[in-house]
Amino acid sequence: MDSVRQPTRSGTLHRIVVVGGGAGGLELATRLGDRLGRKGKARITLVDRSRTHIWKPLLHQVAAGSMDQNDHELDYLAQARWHHFDFQLGRMQGLDRAGKTILLAPLIDPETGTQVLPERRLAYDTLVMAVGSQTNDFGTPGAARHAIALDTPGEAERFRSRLLNACLRANAQTEPLGPGQLHVAIIGAGATGVELSAELHNTTRELVAFGLDRIDPERDLKITIVEAAPRILPVLPERLSNAASRLLEKLNVEVLTNERVTEVTAEGLKTASGRDVHAELVVWAAGIKAPEFLKDIDGLESNRLNQLVVSQSLATTRDPSIFAIGDCAACPWPEKGGFVPPRAQSAHQQASHLVKWLPRRLEGREVPAWNYRDFGSLVSLGEYSTVGSLMGSITRGSLMIEGIFAALMYRSLYKMHELALHGAVKVTLDTIARLITRRTEPHVKLH
Repeated sequence: MDSVRQPTRSGTLHRIVVVGGGAGGLELATRLGDRLGRKGKARITLVDRSRTHIWKPLLHQVAAGSMDQNDHELDYLAQARWHHFDFQLGRMQGLDRAGKTILLAPLIDPETGTQVLPERRLAYDTLVMAVGSQTNDFGTPGAARHAIALDTPGEAERFRSRLLNACLRANAQTEPLGPGQLHVAIIGAGATGVELSAELHNTTRELVAFGLDRIDPERDLKITIVEAAPRILPVLPERLSNAASRLLEKLNVEVLTNERVTEVTAEGLKTASGRDVHAELVVWAAGIKAPEFLKDIDGLESNRLNQLVVSQSLATTRDPSIFAIGDCAACPWPEKGGFVPPRAQSAHQQASHLVKWLPRRLEGREVPAWNYRDFGSLVSLGEYSTVGSLMGSITRGSLMIEGIFAALMYRSLYKMHELALHGAVKVTLDTIARLITRRTEPHVKLH
């Protein structure tokens, strides 16, 4: 097995390795690179299994076809070059705490089967795990085989392609549509499921308008959300949940609550109450867990969701040189008597905390406790509306918002992420360019 070669110029530098290039990990590597890497005070390395980054909350738009992921992808190698950190392409599969190394699996070309990169070991002095989460299907029979999760851009694009092909096939056939044909069932009525349903309502009608005149959107295209809880969007106040329900009803999105899915089949899904939901496409958007390889990895403490248990300083409970942030971390939230929720704002705040304090750790100082500030939740219903609640220091309590103001707040979340990665000048120019090109392009991806 090969080891990653370390240039002699950085032989004595402190090595900070960040595993996972999601919202928190990429922001951390970028800002540490600017703060430490550029000045030669430490060597920062980002590890990710993909070559490009896209903000995960955008994946429902990629799946619906309302966003071309190529316009929003960020190349890790280019970002590393611009912000003074190194990038290693690979999937972490092991940890050696005694030797302070991580093990990266061989990289295999999926088309040719040839090895691109060998199995490697990467040394660290400080390790930050930021590998995010994946869909948790709770072992439901047929879910892994027949349902599509929206964990990665590839899965979102796979759903979009299957939806486009389903529409083309239905438009070309002469016989009547079969049971469940052109129907989409979404399991889970959290933010992802609700946002996807509203986005699909719009893009499927846009798609039909491009010459698929044998499909009647109101009659043939059906979207069903299946939720085990008594109401949709359970993390939001009930008033906002009810407002979103009313809007989905106007969009002819069928909402089934108090229905636990017991099986996913090639024809749709079955629920505990005995209901059969026929659907050509099934999306699983209920529940998350950290990747399986984190489970008790080299003796680190993990919970039943495979998350690494950390203290409020974000250091793992059994190794002070290993930190975890984002969805893969189980961080205490003393004010609520539980754990910090897996949200993009959590990952952003945790990354900002480590950006401030890891440089001081290099000087021998301890990383202090981090306190989560809950700024609320926002759920976008596409062009139709946005609902949410603002909390914490913004409002001195809780403020429920809807409509244009909520939509602007929702869009600002992505802009904040872009600002952390690129700075104000590039974000401003990119935003203007997208506003111009958007006027000359279809509002739904057609290929």
